[in-house]
Amino acid sequence: MAEPERAVLSRLLSFTQPSPALETVGGCQTVAEVRVLVVNTGGTIGMIPRSEGLAPEANKLAGALAKIPILHDVAYAKETKLYSRLALGDDSLVLPLSKENKRIIYTITELSPLLDSANMSPADWGKIAKCLEANYEKHDGFVILHGTDTMAYTASALSFMCENLGKTIVLTGSQVPIYELRNDGRSNLLGSLLIAGQFVIPEVCLYFYNKLYRGNRVTKVDAESFNAFSSPNLPPLANAEVDFTINWETVWRSNTTKKFEVHTNMNSNVGILRIFPGITTAAVKAFLQSPMEGVVLETYGSGNAPNNRPDLLEELKKATDRDVVILNCTQCLRGAVSLVYATGKTLLDVGVIPGADMTPEAALAKLSYVLGKPQLNLAEKRKMLNENLRGEITVIPIGTRITLRDSKFIQGIAKYLYISCKEELEAVRDALTPALACTAAKTGDLDALKALQNMGANLSSGDYDGRTPLHVASCEGNLELVTYLLESGATVYAKDRFGATPLMNAIKFRHPDVISLLRKTGAHLSSQELVNVGTELCSLAFKGDIDGLRAWHLGGVDLNQQGYDGKSPLQVVMHHVDIYDMLLLEPNT
Repeated sequence: MAEPERAVLSRLLSFTQPSPALETVGGCQTVAEVRVLVVNTGGTIGMIPRSEGLAPEANKLAGALAKIPILHDVAYAKETKLYSRLALGDDSLVLPLSKENKRIIYTITELSPLLDSANMSPADWGKIAKCLEANYEKHDGFVILHGTDTMAYTASALSFMCENLGKTIVLTGSQVPIYELRNDGRSNLLGSLLIAGQFVIPEVCLYFYNKLYRGNRVTKVDAESFNAFSSPNLPPLANAEVDFTINWETVWRSNTTKKFEVHTNMNSNVGILRIFPGITTAAVKAFLQSPMEGVVLETYGSGNAPNNRPDLLEELKKATDRDVVILNCTQCLRGAVSLVYATGKTLLDVGVIPGADMTPEAALAKLSYVLGKPQLNLAEKRKMLNENLRGEITVIPIGTRITLRDSKFIQGIAKYLYISCKEELEAVRDALTPALACTAAKTGDLDALKALQNMGANLSSGDYDGRTPLHVASCEGNLELVTYLLESGATVYAKDRFGATPLMNAIKFRHPDVISLLRKTGAHLSSQELVNVGTELCSLAFKGDIDGLRAWHLGGVDLNQQGYDGKSPLQVVMHHVDIYDMLLLEPNT
């Protein structure tokens, strides 16, 4: 074992302590309630037969799902008085208890009008994005019901439009309406709800036929099979078999401390031009004329076009000279654009940008997104198109990256545990990483965190209580570690087994700098964390605890909420002049 790895191991293992047991209530483990918003845009999954064929019908889906036991637990809703307790409407349903001991409560909202996905447009992408933005802090995850024909385009577009994303968004649909006796809609919807409600995968994803894909990596490959989608250049993010298997090493993270926002100014003057043998210069010239501003050029093989056609190349050169941005993608289902052949190099010489292994759907959406940023000049836009913005292209790292799987660190541990096979090594890696990373966060050991990350550790992984390194660093108030973790892709929306977020930890331990940074990144308290917050505020006010009140205020909580007896903190603290003045001066959040 190398000396740096040995030092990290010995330092971390010496501090590792077992986590406290899961809190019980009435002899039973506490059950976390999770909120998921389902945005119904239309599509086959909710269609009904009409004289003119299948078509979506408004305000029908929620009532139908309420009659399906696997999609709505009527007994639980009645016993717990779910609707009155959470102020939910008739379009809110609840799944049976999951294996993760969670209750996923989901609310259905519908776009108007509902659309066959063949009628989907960039304006409709904007509607979906705005709906996500308006409901972002009210829900833990999102499911978008969508028709399959253009689902890959919408998934790609939303992946770029949703900037600094920290929560799970899953698009799904079906090949057969959910009302049919034999259909794929029920399993697709159930799988999407379970993923959105149980895992923090901060991507726009697509779930279909027991697989979760990155949304900007998919394309529809079959119109008649339940297995309708393929991700040719990236393995699935998750597989739904007996249990969900998440490929956490593949999950894309935004690596930023910026807050979530949506970009809806998509440029519509873009298109796809497919090269074919014998294509005429006149056709290419006509396609490239104003108002066209961006073109996805679908070429042969690894990005090749005829280099014995100077007339064709001249039209492409004229277009790039007048600032038309052309992005080169392969017509092949699998593979990437490269400069191996002279016919590919020729396109680069006339100003065409290589599109790596992007799908045509992702390339078109990326063009529309980048060209829709008026604050950027042409050089900046061309540079941005070459960058990997949302995991839409495969980036081959320079040199060999060290991972726990093949490092001397894990091999040294395996030696003492008499482990040799690949599966056991991976099990050791997955078991040790959360404990070691949380211990490093507890002790403020930034070097250890960096060493773990360099060895391939996932710094967003949680221990057996669900606590991530960001939870621990927030408790400790270590601003430097919190900043490093956020910039390394740690999510502010992770919840431990008690439903607590890193923000709640920072509030409870009163670390204002950490609270402010987490809020800047988009952190907010969940509805579960806000239960009885009025009583907590009144208790702090009665004790004269001004630091505690300020912590809650920084965390985004309205200090005028009422306690169990109907009194607000302002009424409780009239005998504490300093706190009384603070509550009068602090604006409502």
